[in-house]
Order: sequence, then structure tokens, then C-alpha cells
Amino acid sequence: MAKPVHAQLGEKRIHCLICEGDTFREREVKLNSTGMEFFNLAWANESATGLICWSCGYVHLFANGNLSLHRASE
Repeated sequence: MAKPVHAQLGEKRIHCLICEGDTFREREVKLNSTGMEFFNLAWANESATGLICWSCGYVHLFANGNLSLHRASE
């Protein structure tokens, strides 16, 4: 199982939009497009960082590289 992390953009700490929790599980998420899927090129699609809320499971997506992650205590 993935380790819990805290995340921030610059100086701003990220909190869940649903439950306001601040602990997440990180996962790479492919941003698939219909055209790329049709031509069997899904591997070339852009990726985003998915933060899955540790408390409620809501998935937050971040497509830029400005997100920093820090290990949270379990």
C-alpha cells in the first residue's frame, strides 16, 4: 500500500475539497484522449499527479510540476 503524504503548491498546503483532510496517497494518472486511444497511442498521453484523499477517497488531479510531496506519519 502507498505511503501517506502531505502536499503543497508553493507555500500553500493542499487540503481535500470534500472532507478537508490533508493526508493523501499519490498515484500517476494518465490523461487519456479519445484520439490517442483510437490510434492505440494511449502510452503517449500526458500524465498528472493524482492525490487520493486518505480519509474519503476523493481524487485530486495536478497536471503541473509545481506540486511538492512530503511523507506524513501514519
